[in-house]
Amino acid sequence: MKLLSRLPLRALLTLPYVALVLGTAIVIGILSYAAGRDAVDNLSGQLLTETVHRIEQAVEGHVSGSAAVLEVAFPKGIAAPESVSAELPALRERFWLATSVHRDPNNYAYYGDRQGRFIGLWRSSETDAELRLRATGEGPRTLYHYSGINGDLGRGDVENRIFEPRDRPWYKAGAANTLQTWTSIYIDFKLQELVATRARRVNDRTGAFEGVVATDISLQQVTSFLQRLALSANGVAMVMERDGNLIGVSRGAHVQRLPDGTAVRLNASKSTDRLVSQTYAAVRGLADTDADARPHTTVFTDVNGDSVQVGYARLQDDAGLDWLIMVAVPREDFLHGILENFRHTVLLAAIAALVVMLTGTLVLATVTRELRKLAAAARQVGQGSVAPFGESQRKDELGDLARSFADMQRRLLTDPLTGLANREALIRRVEDRIVQQRRRGDPRPFGVLFVDINHFKQINDDFGHDMGDAVLRELGRRLGAAVRAGDLVARFAGDEFLVMLDSIERREDAERVRANIEELLRQPLELLTGSKELMPALGAAVGVAIYPDDGQDVDTLIRHADQQMYLRKRDN
Repeated sequence: MKLLSRLPLRALLTLPYVALVLGTAIVIGILSYAAGRDAVDNLSGQLLTETVHRIEQAVEGHVSGSAAVLEVAFPKGIAAPESVSAELPALRERFWLATSVHRDPNNYAYYGDRQGRFIGLWRSSETDAELRLRATGEGPRTLYHYSGINGDLGRGDVENRIFEPRDRPWYKAGAANTLQTWTSIYIDFKLQELVATRARRVNDRTGAFEGVVATDISLQQVTSFLQRLALSANGVAMVMERDGNLIGVSRGAHVQRLPDGTAVRLNASKSTDRLVSQTYAAVRGLADTDADARPHTTVFTDVNGDSVQVGYARLQDDAGLDWLIMVAVPREDFLHGILENFRHTVLLAAIAALVVMLTGTLVLATVTRELRKLAAAARQVGQGSVAPFGESQRKDELGDLARSFADMQRRLLTDPLTGLANREALIRRVEDRIVQQRRRGDPRPFGVLFVDINHFKQINDDFGHDMGDAVLRELGRRLGAAVRAGDLVARFAGDEFLVMLDSIERREDAERVRANIEELLRQPLELLTGSKELMPALGAAVGVAIYPDDGQDVDTLIRHADQQMYLRKRDN
């Protein structure tokens, strides 16, 4: 309360509204932030789950077609060929159809048997293919380029190196499993891309193992799909094997080149992208313990102390595929819009507060200006000043208050009977005139006249007090007409009046005014004209005092003029 009492009016009337605007905006901002944060917590989990599910569907769609490729190449119930050369037309036709099922990405189907024979069909386009054939199980392969499913092979090109299918990982994996299986992911030496191979054993007519049919699938499209995902600016999506070897990632590398130029797979734990390595470290244990394949979400704190939300799932199939899908987004990215909204709210609050301050300043400037006028008027009233107030043109409460002060001044300084200035008003006017002359060094004197009406008691006795009051009003009007606009006529007491002559050149000027007043007051009273009880004009005795010759203050001047009046009354 003491602090409020010390504040100026402008601050007292403005600051509470500014505080109210800012407080309301901050409360709204906090509530909006809290509500937005709760909504983001719910929606972010759903968004991460949905993103993981989309990646899961895309990867499954990418790899699932390989099973159909193997089925078309070697349908169940079809025995391994006893001679590749003898059954080459049928094999070519089936392998062409197999690579047509999902030519992108399964454009390569091949078969190798226990004798080392090999046939493979690689589709370079919809119409063109390359047949890779090792018919005898010895020596290098021969490569044939042709067009159309049954196109002419022409003359083949013999490879320079020996290709032994029985030494390849896909052959060994297929031979070791009775069901379809996935081989380890490797880097294709020609394309420098990650490749996964799906293999299945093929039996002879007796049901004994004879060979392995397989198809390759490029995993470059996994990375391409991840890079096209609409993630946040700092989010990352990745697919990896259980050991952390990356298959695809939305940003950064998943294959590392060594100084000698060879390429090796990059493990997530060794990624230069901190979010990739930290996400794998935080989630791999959870992914191992989650029994179901549904997407899950979790939150971990990174090395900077920031919260990161993660969606993850484990992708498996009946061929032994076992990959991990992870999508990590810093929680700050989800809350960015909420924080921006909060900042905008605070900024708008600051702007609103500034507008309130400016508006309040303009309004208060008007109010305080009027209040200063009223305060000055109150001081004038308290000091008895006779200076008139400026007329207020306002039509509101401030205007009414200003007019009330002006009316109060008039009432306090006006004689209620005659409407002239009262004794107090004249005394204040004379005092102001003395101060003005002393400060400005005005050499011109001013005068004070003391007027006493003759025979006034007889009027009251003969005609009553009401008539006496009317006579005083008439005499007051005559006195006002006898002086200049800058002079002042006041009723001093009873039938006595005072006149202040604001500025005169010499005493003779005051004497002329006195003679004029005495002449006017000797004229018959208009109120008694036509009355049977006619009486001579009343007349008056007028005393004169000149400042500074006859007095240096109000009392001395009035006393001197009073004495002069009595001397003239006695002599007459």
